[in-house]
Amino acid sequence: MAAEVEAVEAGGAAGGRLDLKSGFSCNNRCTFCVQGDKREHIPDRTTDELRALLEARAGTVSGVVFTGGEVTLRSDLVELVRYARGLGYRSIQIQTNGRRLSYRPYVRALREAGATEIAAALHGSGPAIHDALTRARGSFLQTSKGLRNSALEGLTVISNSVVVQDNLRDLPRLVALLCDLGVHQLQLAYVHPEGTAKSLFSHVVPRFSEAMPFVKAALDVARRRGVLAHTEAIPYCLMQGYEEHVVEDLIPDTCVVDAPMTIEDYTDWRWTEGKAKGPDCARCTWAARCEGPWREYPDGYGWAELVPRTDPPR
Repeated sequence: MAAEVEAVEAGGAAGGRLDLKSGFSCNNRCTFCVQGDKREHIPDRTTDELRALLEARAGTVSGVVFTGGEVTLRSDLVELVRYARGLGYRSIQIQTNGRRLSYRPYVRALREAGATEIAAALHGSGPAIHDALTRARGSFLQTSKGLRNSALEGLTVISNSVVVQDNLRDLPRLVALLCDLGVHQLQLAYVHPEGTAKSLFSHVVPRFSEAMPFVKAALDVARRRGVLAHTEAIPYCLMQGYEEHVVEDLIPDTCVVDAPMTIEDYTDWRWTEGKAKGPDCARCTWAARCEGPWREYPDGYGWAELVPRTDPPR
């Protein structure tokens, strides 16, 4: 269970936010999909169900994230965005694979209905990598155009790129492209080995020791371009000199309405269930700040790469 991208600008920064999963239908079949085969046996929520969930949280949080699956496959999304705006949600994020956003009139309709942020997922700097990871031919061209359209429509544009074995060396080029497309904030999210990623673990999940040189090179590109960049699920012991990019400290209070369960406090869930600490982590001077890796990572690769730090946290 993971929120795939964390908005730290307007996305519910004051008053918390609701992460609302509308269902698991999707027109991609990503090799790293954390939702796995949920689309096969969990039906999408109806319009009335989603309206009721929005009503139940109205006034208790200031932001909502519409996500899935792929939420733009729904014919009622514009209507739901308008309904959320009418209930008083100030920040409305669409978390998407970005393909339908290649049609600019659709992006405009979302903006006019009240959407404030687009969070779209791009995983490679060209179709050879991105389309292979999404297992959807043509998805790179659609998603990259969708990111550009969202920026042109004046929406806050946040990108999410999952760090996997097959895109490591491409990460600096990918970040350069995202900057060119006009994103305001980008995130490099270390793959969560759940769902499809768990079943393909050895093919999808890179070792931290292999990944970090490319992650840091990509962050260097964002620094030079002046674009806000974050990492998710990479412990502080691996982020020396790049601590300001760790997103976990900045994630707003979030309630995740998933199926079949609801996580009332996503931060608490990450600390107690989603992530893990190793046998030596208690000795790390950054332990109070660090959530550790996704707990499935050391099940596959152990703890040897995560060495406790001795310097005082900044």
